[in-house]
Amino acid sequence: MEARKVNAGNGWEWIAGGFQLFKKSPGIWIAIFLIYMALSVVLAFVPFAVILSPVLMGGLMLACHEQDRGEELKIEHLFAGFQTNLGQLAIIGAILFAIGIAFTIAMYIVMIVMVVGASVAASGDPASMGAGFMLVIALIMLIFMALMIPVMMAYIYAPALVILKNMSAFDALKASFKACWRNILPWLVYGIIAFVLTIIAYLPLFLGMLVMGPVLIGSMYASYKDVFNIDNADQALPAS
Repeated sequence: MEARKVNAGNGWEWIAGGFQLFKKSPGIWIAIFLIYMALSVVLAFVPFAVILSPVLMGGLMLACHEQDRGEELKIEHLFAGFQTNLGQLAIIGAILFAIGIAFTIAMYIVMIVMVVGASVAASGDPASMGAGFMLVIALIMLIFMALMIPVMMAYIYAPALVILKNMSAFDALKASFKACWRNILPWLVYGIIAFVLTIIAYLPLFLGMLVMGPVLIGSMYASYKDVFNIDNADQALPAS
């Protein structure tokens, strides 16, 4: 699939589209979001289980798709990725897991080298060493975040492309990266608006996230439809 370049203002329209999906079935969406978050926390503590994260995200995209087609939203949609293209979705997770491990190892190696260098430069001065350590940590974190940006660009649309368009994991990752690259400006607008709204949602004891969480999920689907120029929500899913 070839992504198109959309206007910067479409970043706001994606969020509005997510809200339109949410308000059709707010109760079910809140339940799906809570289950998804609970599973995400559990997976974070289970070795290698993080590779299943794209499987759940694929289920969320299928939930949006079915609702967009006028079908009834069901909690079971969250687990649809375990029945549709499970292997390809898991491959996406495995690739991201491997990249994360590689980045972490590289980060620690660079940190050790920079810390040793900062210690030598400080010549045993505790104050200088402390400041040097803090600077090293800050630089490492900035580098790590910068390296993760292209990884996230490759991931954003990949689960939707696999579960809704029957693409292979590698093709979906490439298509997702190209789509995000062509639409950096709308994603920038989207990111700023989503950040502000999320901060506001956190204020009332995090209760606002019960709305904002599902809206952000729906906005990802709205973005997918917009960027890949999918105007007909009634199209049938490809055979898996």
